[in-house]
Parts: sequence; structure tokens; C-alpha cells
Amino acid sequence: HCELNFIEQCWGYAKWVYCHYPTSSNQTDLEHNVLSALELVPLDSMHRFSTRACRFMDAYSKGLNGKQAAWASKKYRGHRVLPDSILHDLDNIRV
Repeated sequence: HCELNFIEQCWGYAKWVYCHYPTSSNQTDLEHNVLSALELVPLDSMHRFSTRACRFMDAYSKGLNGKQAAWASKKYRGHRVLPDSILHDLDNIRV
């Protein structure tokens, strides 16, 4: 699960940056572009990715499935962990 590993999310951000670089077949250019794209991942984004991964781990440890974990992660994005009442909340909205 890529949502459990914030490094995967950082890599996805770097790939998004990388796709905006000009196309090249030169090995040196490719290596430079990859390293440059990785360096452009902001530290605050890494922190957000890490917090998001923690929320997903907490959701899975509380017994939520993937759909429920995604909903809870979005709903409680200002929190590091999900509230203990999460299962009650899910029952109320039937997710």
C-alpha cells in the first residue's frame, strides 16, 4: 500500500515535477533531472505525506478497510490520529 509509505508519495511528487522537464535521451541529463526533481520536493510536503501515512496506519489498525480509511483520512486531515469514535461515525454515514 503506497499510502502507508510516505517515501512513495514523495516519489510521486518528484515524478510529477520530472514530467515537466524537457525530454532527453542523454544519460547525464536524465540523472540531473531526477536528482533535481527529488530535491524540489518541499519539506512541508514530506511532513504532510508522513502525517497522512500515519493516519492511514491508524485507520487500518482500527479495522477500517481501504475506502473507509481514505474517507477518514480526508475527513480528519487536521489530526495525526483518528478519533476513537471513527467506527461510530462510519456507521452513521454508512461508508
